[in-house]
Amino acid sequence: MLEPVSVGLKFGFVAVLYLFLLWVARSALKDLRRSAQTADERGIGPQAAPLAPEATGIHQAATGDQVMLVVERAAGHQSGSRYDVTGGATLGRGDVEIVIEDAFASSRHARVERQGGVTVIEDLGSTNGTYLNEDLLRGPQPLHPGDRIRIGDSVFTFHA
Repeated sequence: MLEPVSVGLKFGFVAVLYLFLLWVARSALKDLRRSAQTADERGIGPQAAPLAPEATGIHQAATGDQVMLVVERAAGHQSGSRYDVTGGATLGRGDVEIVIEDAFASSRHARVERQGGVTVIEDLGSTNGTYLNEDLLRGPQPLHPGDRIRIGDSVFTFHA
Protein backbone atom coordinates (compact mmCIF):
# COMPACT_ATOMS: atom_id res chain seq x y z
CA MET A 1 0.00 0.00 0.00
CA LEU A 2 2.79 2.44 0.85
CA GLU A 3 4.89 1.45 -2.15
CA PRO A 4 2.75 3.29 -4.78
CA VAL A 5 2.79 6.44 -2.61
CA SER A 6 6.55 6.20 -2.22
CA VAL A 7 7.07 5.78 -5.96
CA GLY A 8 4.74 8.70 -6.65
CA LEU A 9 6.65 10.94 -4.26
CA LYS A 10 9.96 9.96 -5.88
CA PHE A 11 8.65 10.82 -9.36
CA GLY A 12 7.21 14.08 -8.03
CA PHE A 13 10.56 15.02 -6.51
CA VAL A 14 12.40 14.24 -9.76
CA ALA A 15 9.86 16.30 -11.74
CA VAL A 16 10.30 19.30 -9.43
CA LEU A 17 14.09 18.94 -9.65
CA TYR A 18 13.97 18.94 -13.48
CA LEU A 19 11.66 21.97 -13.50
CA PHE A 20 14.10 23.82 -11.24
CA LEU A 21 17.06 22.96 -13.50
CA LEU A 22 15.07 24.08 -16.55
CA TRP A 23 14.27 27.39 -14.83
CA VAL A 24 17.96 27.96 -13.96
CA ALA A 25 19.07 27.22 -17.55
CA ARG A 26 16.38 29.52 -18.97
CA SER A 27 17.44 32.36 -16.65
CA ALA A 28 21.10 31.92 -17.57
CA LEU A 29 20.33 31.96 -21.30
CA LYS A 30 18.19 35.07 -20.89
CA ASP A 31 21.05 36.87 -19.10
CA LEU A 32 23.54 35.78 -21.76
CA ARG A 33 21.30 37.06 -24.57
CA ARG A 34 20.83 40.37 -22.74
CA SER A 35 24.62 40.72 -22.30
CA ALA A 36 25.23 40.05 -26.01
CA GLN A 37 22.62 42.63 -27.04
CA THR A 38 23.98 45.34 -24.75
CA ALA A 39 27.55 44.58 -25.87
CA ASP A 40 26.55 45.25 -29.48
CA GLU A 41 24.74 48.44 -28.44
CA ARG A 42 27.85 49.63 -26.57
CA GLY A 43 30.08 48.88 -29.54
CA ILE A 44 31.89 45.93 -28.02
CA GLY A 45 30.69 43.19 -30.37
CA PRO A 46 32.17 42.12 -33.71
CA GLN A 47 30.68 45.16 -35.49
CA ALA A 48 32.30 47.58 -33.03
CA ALA A 49 34.29 50.53 -34.26
CA PRO A 50 37.95 50.40 -33.18
CA LEU A 51 39.03 52.69 -30.37
CA ALA A 52 41.74 55.25 -30.87
CA PRO A 53 45.11 53.83 -29.76
CA GLU A 54 45.50 56.44 -27.02
CA ALA A 55 41.99 55.86 -25.64
CA THR A 56 41.77 54.29 -22.21
CA GLY A 57 38.93 54.19 -19.72
CA ILE A 58 40.57 56.71 -17.43
CA HIS A 59 41.19 59.24 -20.24
CA GLN A 60 37.62 59.04 -21.43
CA ALA A 61 36.21 59.22 -17.94
CA ALA A 62 33.92 62.05 -16.93
CA THR A 63 35.78 65.01 -15.47
CA GLY A 64 33.01 67.62 -15.62
CA ASP A 65 32.10 69.98 -12.77
CA GLN A 66 28.55 68.68 -12.35
CA VAL A 67 27.76 64.98 -12.63
CA MET A 68 24.33 63.38 -12.41
CA LEU A 69 22.52 60.07 -12.36
CA VAL A 70 19.31 60.01 -14.40
CA VAL A 71 16.67 57.39 -13.64
CA GLU A 72 15.83 55.13 -16.58
CA ARG A 73 13.67 52.83 -14.47
CA ALA A 74 13.52 52.32 -10.73
CA ALA A 75 10.68 51.51 -8.35
CA GLY A 76 9.74 54.57 -6.35
CA HIS A 77 11.36 56.97 -8.86
CA GLN A 78 9.94 58.71 -11.89
CA SER A 79 11.76 57.97 -15.13
CA GLY A 80 13.93 60.97 -16.04
CA SER A 81 14.47 62.10 -12.43
CA ARG A 82 17.97 63.54 -11.94
CA TYR A 83 20.27 63.20 -8.93
CA ASP A 84 23.32 65.42 -8.57
CA VAL A 85 26.19 63.18 -7.46
CA THR A 86 28.97 65.77 -7.79
CA GLY A 87 29.74 65.54 -4.08
CA GLY A 88 29.30 61.76 -4.05
CA ALA A 89 26.26 59.65 -3.27
CA THR A 90 25.48 56.21 -1.90
CA LEU A 91 22.74 54.09 -3.48
CA GLY A 92 20.76 51.41 -1.66
CA ARG A 93 17.68 50.57 0.40
CA GLY A 94 18.84 51.96 3.73
CA ASP A 95 19.75 55.41 5.03
CA VAL A 96 21.49 56.64 1.84
CA GLU A 97 21.37 59.63 -0.50
CA ILE A 98 19.57 57.75 -3.32
CA VAL A 99 17.07 55.23 -1.94
CA ILE A 100 16.28 52.30 -4.25
CA GLU A 101 13.09 50.40 -3.50
CA ASP A 102 14.33 47.14 -5.01
CA ALA A 103 14.41 43.78 -3.26
CA PHE A 104 17.75 43.04 -4.92
CA ALA A 105 19.43 46.17 -3.53
CA SER A 106 21.46 46.03 -0.32
CA SER A 107 21.01 48.69 2.36
CA ARG A 108 24.31 50.32 1.25
CA HIS A 109 24.74 48.93 -2.24
CA ALA A 110 27.06 51.18 -4.27
CA ARG A 111 28.86 54.51 -4.05
CA VAL A 112 29.48 57.15 -6.73
CA GLU A 113 32.23 59.61 -5.82
CA ARG A 114 35.00 61.80 -7.17
CA GLN A 115 38.54 60.46 -6.98
CA GLY A 116 40.89 63.14 -8.16
CA GLY A 117 39.29 64.57 -11.28
CA VAL A 118 37.44 61.38 -12.19
CA THR A 119 34.01 60.14 -11.08
CA VAL A 120 34.03 56.46 -10.12
CA ILE A 121 31.48 53.89 -9.01
CA GLU A 122 32.20 51.17 -6.48
CA ASP A 123 30.14 48.28 -5.20
CA LEU A 124 30.04 48.30 -1.39
CA GLY A 125 30.04 44.53 -0.94
CA SER A 126 26.42 44.07 -1.98
CA THR A 127 24.86 40.63 -2.11
CA ASN A 128 23.64 40.80 -5.73
CA GLY A 129 26.31 43.02 -7.26
CA THR A 130 26.32 46.27 -9.20
CA TYR A 131 26.45 46.26 -12.99
CA LEU A 132 28.14 48.93 -15.10
CA ASN A 133 26.99 48.60 -18.72
CA GLU A 134 25.84 45.03 -17.87
CA ASP A 135 29.31 44.05 -16.61
CA LEU A 136 29.60 43.09 -12.95
CA LEU A 137 31.75 45.58 -11.03
CA ARG A 138 34.91 44.07 -9.57
CA GLY A 139 36.32 47.19 -7.95
CA PRO A 140 36.10 50.95 -8.49
CA GLN A 141 35.48 51.85 -12.15
CA PRO A 142 35.57 55.27 -13.84
CA LEU A 143 32.25 56.52 -15.16
CA HIS A 144 31.80 57.85 -18.69
CA PRO A 145 28.88 59.93 -20.01
CA GLY A 146 26.10 57.56 -21.04
CA ASP A 147 27.21 54.67 -18.80
CA ARG A 148 24.34 52.61 -17.43
CA ILE A 149 24.34 51.51 -13.78
CA ARG A 150 22.06 48.60 -12.86
CA ILE A 151 21.22 47.55 -9.33
CA GLY A 152 18.66 44.75 -9.38
CA ASP A 153 15.89 45.97 -11.71
CA SER A 154 16.79 49.65 -11.23
CA VAL A 155 18.75 51.37 -14.00
CA PHE A 156 20.43 54.79 -13.94
CA THR A 157 22.33 56.62 -16.68
CA PHE A 158 25.42 58.68 -15.85
CA HIS A 159 25.69 62.23 -17.23
CA ALA A 160 28.59 64.66 -16.91
